[in-house]
Amino acid sequence: MRNILITGRPRVGKSTLIKRVVEGLKERGYTALGGFYTLEIREGGERKGFEIHTLDGRKGILAHVDIESPVRLGKYGIDLEEFEHIAIPCLEDAIKKGFTIVIDEIGYMELKSRRFRELVLEAMDSPSTVVATVTRSKLGFTERLKSRPDVTLVTVRVDNRDSLPPLVIGMVLDAKG
Repeated sequence: MRNILITGRPRVGKSTLIKRVVEGLKERGYTALGGFYTLEIREGGERKGFEIHTLDGRKGILAHVDIESPVRLGKYGIDLEEFEHIAIPCLEDAIKKGFTIVIDEIGYMELKSRRFRELVLEAMDSPSTVVATVTRSKLGFTERLKSRPDVTLVTVRVDNRDSLPPLVIGMVLDAKG
C-alpha cells in the first residue's frame, strides 16, 4: 500500500514516529521527501500552541492560546492563513515532484482548511507515497481516509511505538519499489 496512515491516542508518539521515519529515510539516502510536521510550543512546562515545520525548513505558528481568531479549537486560536501559507505550497510542490509526502497531522485544526483537505485527497490519489498522522477521533473526512483500500493503518501504542520506525520505513521503501 502506498498510503500509510498513523493513528493512536493523543501524545502516544505519532509525531515522534513520523520524525524518526523521516530521519531513517534520510540516513538511507532517501531525500525525495516533502511535507510538514507539527511541534508543540511549550512555555513553563505548559502547552501553549503548535508550530508547523516543513521538511524544507520553513516554519510558522499553527495555533496558540494568544492568537485571536474566529477559528478556534478549545483554548487555541488557529492561524488558518499562516497554516495555508506554509502547508499548501509545500504539499503542492511535493505532489508535483512525486516526492514521498509527509503530513503531521490530519486533525481538527488542519481540517479547518478546505484547500488542505483537497490536497490530502490529491496526494493520496497520486502515485506518491503518503505517510501521515491522522486523528483517532471519528471525523467523517478522516474515517473515509482510513477506510480507503489503498491505505495501511498503523496504530501507535506505548507497547509498540519503539518498534514501529523500521517497519514504517520498510513500508515506504517497498511502496517506492
